[in-house]
Amino acid sequence: MDAAFSELAALTLAVVAAGTITGLLAGMFGIGGGVISVPALYEVFRLLEVPELIRMQLCIGTSLAIIIPTTIRSFLTHRAAGAVVPNVVRVWAPSAVVGAVTGAFIAASASAAFFKIAFIAFASFVAAKMLFGAGWKVGSQLPGVPLQCGFGFLTGLVSAVVGVGGGSVSNAVLTLYGKTIQQAVATSSGIGVPITMVGTIGYVLVGWKHIPELPPLSLGFVSLIGVILMAPISSFAAPYGARLAHRLSRRWLEMAFGLFLLLVSVRFTLSLF
Repeated sequence: MDAAFSELAALTLAVVAAGTITGLLAGMFGIGGGVISVPALYEVFRLLEVPELIRMQLCIGTSLAIIIPTTIRSFLTHRAAGAVVPNVVRVWAPSAVVGAVTGAFIAASASAAFFKIAFIAFASFVAAKMLFGAGWKVGSQLPGVPLQCGFGFLTGLVSAVVGVGGGSVSNAVLTLYGKTIQQAVATSSGIGVPITMVGTIGYVLVGWKHIPELPPLSLGFVSLIGVILMAPISSFAAPYGARLAHRLSRRWLEMAFGLFLLLVSVRFTLSLF
């Protein structure tokens, strides 16, 4: 009994810590926090012996649900600071929703290895951007509406496949086209609001047939236990991260976060074998 209690207490503390970091990073980097919550949830569900074939889908669906309130609070904080570019949100959001729906349908039939490889590629891309991409730029103005809609679709698709709010993709695009990092982070949080909502609903629906194989209190590929533990904490922490984004030099944080993502990529790579 003591061992079981100690393990549960340690697990709870780990989830609480992950929730806090998730919220701070969501506010600071506009990334929705999924790159933290997905690997954290993977270890949680591994301990709970969730079948390998559906473990990543459960992590991703739960991550999307967790970061809904985080993304909303981050967006509201950034909007209050006047940093959101509203035209970008209006143009990107519809195609981003289509991308999120597409990603959820992929989850219905894709293998666990597919999701791991997608997460490895995504985490490596974000790490490279954090470590080396500070000066990348291809233009001073965003391209036309058709190409922006394509960026929106890609943002939603990647978000639904790897369990993030989409900020890492949209941040990269917006800064490449001359937006400041503050504008990119703020605008990405606005695009992430519909993505996380629609993506969560999609994972509930496509995972419904797997409920007998999932942990108690799961709605399809969304664990209510994971959401209840992490969502309030990450949502509470998000505004503090958003405020810090406008006050602090971010370079050392980017370096540390980039190295962390490389370690996460190695962890998932090893799990493929």
